[in-house]
Amino acid sequence: MVNYEVCALRTVSLPYINYCYIVLDKSSRSALLIDPSWELDAILGKLNDLNADVKGIMLTHSHYDHVNLTLVLTEIFECDVFMSNVEIEDYGFHCRNLISVSDQEVISIGRTKVTCLWTPGHTSGSMCFLLEDCVFTGDTLFIEGCGGCHYPGGSAEAMFESIQKIKALAAPDLRVYPGHSYGAEPGQTIRRLYDQNIYFQLDSRKHFVDFRMRPNQKSVFNFR
Repeated sequence: MVNYEVCALRTVSLPYINYCYIVLDKSSRSALLIDPSWELDAILGKLNDLNADVKGIMLTHSHYDHVNLTLVLTEIFECDVFMSNVEIEDYGFHCRNLISVSDQEVISIGRTKVTCLWTPGHTSGSMCFLLEDCVFTGDTLFIEGCGGCHYPGGSAEAMFESIQKIKALAAPDLRVYPGHSYGAEPGQTIRRLYDQNIYFQLDSRKHFVDFRMRPNQKSVFNFR
């Protein structure tokens, strides 16, 4: 049985709808925030309900809708902020208490260990965060698809390799917590993605790239 619990928070600043997460180590009540966004009062209220001691913020990438509460939260909690060394260097991200992390580096709070996985594609320095029974994927991987690759530093070829990396590491029952949803509740299993996510089903790099970069895609930001 895992020694942590995950709390998913749906936060809104239209047209953006994001999911941010609290990972609470049960033994110490220490907590990590992942991609805190938009609704400060809701996040603080949930942390208070959990009696959580915030030790760190983990950022999957530097896009504003995933990082916009980082500054105020570091002022409140004086916690560390973890981001990929590639993302920091390529995009010039900076904030208080920023710590760069590398691929396969492990962050610990209490008895909970988080493995940082470099998964470029949406941005050049995107990271996923792997725990014992779940993975936080930001805009690399959604339940229904994967993140856009047309942003500066993005690459559909890199996204293909990143998804292959996740597939190689992920057990069928691993739960996926993405940064956005198109309707599916976060926390679905890898097994469901094999059944329903086209990007998990495409094993050809060329087919993946062609499909990801196809023109005239609709409802790209139709988050729910």
